[in-house]
Amino acid sequence: METSTVLQTSTGLLAISAVGGLIMALIRFSGKPRPPSWLAMLHGFLSAAALTLLIYAAVTIGLPQLAQAALILFLLAASGGVLLNLNYHLKMVPLPKWMVLAHAGIAIIGFLLLLAATWSASHS
Repeated sequence: METSTVLQTSTGLLAISAVGGLIMALIRFSGKPRPPSWLAMLHGFLSAAALTLLIYAAVTIGLPQLAQAALILFLLAASGGVLLNLNYHLKMVPLPKWMVLAHAGIAIIGFLLLLAATWSASHS
């Protein structure tokens, strides 16, 4: 397994997941209390797959520092996503907008760091 392949795969999975996250945020900020469950689950599964791949790579082959920083931020974002799902979505309670924004903000910064790490690994 090569680092650049892991980074590219994780970046691709997270890019698709981010589209779902954006759609869910638009749904919430349009006035609906929560997005459809299938979309939340797809977003979570894609993000978890990418996160698992990054953790595996970090433990086995190592990751560049930018990717390590992204991994830490993704772990924080994932914690927020789990809280949103278990404490609000599954209980049919409206998602707190501030928490949606915090989750998204942390994930976006992590994604930008991962994108930079992927770009650097692919062009070195």
